[in-house]
Amino acid sequence: MEKQIKMEKQIMDFTVLIEQDEDGIYVARVPELEGCYTQGKTLESLLERIKEAIEVCIKGDKEEINPMKFIGIQRVQVKKPLLV
Repeated sequence: MEKQIKMEKQIMDFTVLIEQDEDGIYVARVPELEGCYTQGKTLESLLERIKEAIEVCIKGDKEEINPMKFIGIQRVQVKKPLLV
């Protein structure tokens, strides 16, 4: 008789930043999980892929993960010197 191990799962919410590159490809990253990012041609495929990437990242991370509270996003302009 085989013994079955029951694993409980905790629901975790992560902030995912989504941008679009110059070729129209969507890029997603999770600031709380270093190195956790992916890309996709559609938003639907991107969201599926980032969920998979998050699962891989949290399985590989041996430290306790405490997602940060999302506050907001602010776009900031700075002046860059022109090379002449």
